[in-house]
Amino acid sequence: MRPETRYARSGDVYIGYQVFGEGPFDLVVVPGAMSNIEYGWELETWGEYYGALASFARVLLFDKRGTGISDPVVGGAASLEERMDDVRAVMDAVGSERAALMGGSDGAAMVALFAATYPERTAALILQMPMVRGAWAPDYPWGARDVDAKETFVTTPQLVQETIETTIPSRVGDRRFAEWVASYMRLTASPSTSLSHAQMNLGIDVRDVLGTIRVPALVTHRSPPGGESTTGALLPNDPDASRYAAARIPGARFVQLPPGDLPPWAGQFGDLVTVVRDFLTSAWEAGAWSPPEPERVLATLLFTDIVGSTARATELGGTRWRELVEQHHAIVRRQLIRFRGREVDTAGDGFFASFDGPARAVRCACGILDDVRELDLEVRAGLHSGECELIDGKVGGIAVHIGARVAATAGPGEVCVSRTVKDLVAGSGLEFEERGSHELKGIGGDWELFAVRR
Repeated sequence: MRPETRYARSGDVYIGYQVFGEGPFDLVVVPGAMSNIEYGWELETWGEYYGALASFARVLLFDKRGTGISDPVVGGAASLEERMDDVRAVMDAVGSERAALMGGSDGAAMVALFAATYPERTAALILQMPMVRGAWAPDYPWGARDVDAKETFVTTPQLVQETIETTIPSRVGDRRFAEWVASYMRLTASPSTSLSHAQMNLGIDVRDVLGTIRVPALVTHRSPPGGESTTGALLPNDPDASRYAAARIPGARFVQLPPGDLPPWAGQFGDLVTVVRDFLTSAWEAGAWSPPEPERVLATLLFTDIVGSTARATELGGTRWRELVEQHHAIVRRQLIRFRGREVDTAGDGFFASFDGPARAVRCACGILDDVRELDLEVRAGLHSGECELIDGKVGGIAVHIGARVAATAGPGEVCVSRTVKDLVAGSGLEFEERGSHELKGIGGDWELFAVRR
């Protein structure tokens, strides 16, 4: 039975979603690459697959912004941070306080980031053939080296045939299925949107996030018949890439499924559904949907301070300087409200704040630096994303010290960030300049730092 399609407001866009099933717990399914949840139900095996999931859970299914029936994205693809907002919007729309999240390929990167950032809303995590980094690197040989020209994303009979042969070989020769695939590919996104999405995926790197996940996690992988891998392709299909992701998540379970068609909605989903059902049922019985308050969370930390404050205070005198600092504080707090930042501490003319999204934190820092110029002040800012301890509602731990050290390297009027921040804002439109490798006082190792290009 085709479920009703509804819309949830996420910021300025509408996200198309469906909710079905009456299981005891919620399961949010985040599509990989592109999707169209309205047209998907035209395929019989699509309904069979999602019906199987709905037999043991209440399923929340949606199209990511820019794809399918959700609002388009102007100027490129949506960032992981914006997609996290979309998940929260859909969960809020249906009254889901806590859910298991399941995502494949680039959708897996997003749900991993969500689980680390919002552990209080994540009961369990399922990653299907996860793409935790988009681009090739010496320490990640499964990434893509490039994205082909726009013509690659135009749905042609040749592209449809190649797609079926490489990912759904059991349906080769099925003319009606090929017609459905061709329509589905056209209805998920335009060629330009598909290209933007692929280019954004090249910038994804959530590897540093995986070690901060503290919820039950399952990683699954399925190879095509014959076990061929497509290492170096845009969406790699190498079991070692999935094993790599599982090994970096504390306590994660890895399951290698028998070879078969890659998208489960194509029909070969029985073993996957069994593994997912058993995993989630076990997590439910163990109380994963009602844990204590989280003790750790992934956050982006912002530190700012006024450049040359001592000399300026001496020049102006105590009374005028205090008035200027109060005006500075008002500007900073206005920007924190605008970008959903949380003020943690204020010492003299410096601010320490935390954010649940790195791009918002970077834009907040830039807004502060721009606005304080009206006071004839210059501010420096530094940011780092990392796992933080929650102590009486405030963040603490080594990530805080790293953020403060990063800020100390920034020059006047500069926003400096760690590599982790840069990696997590892929698709946000933010650009950076390399600032080289630095030793941070009291912090071991060399740290690659970047300045926001403004």
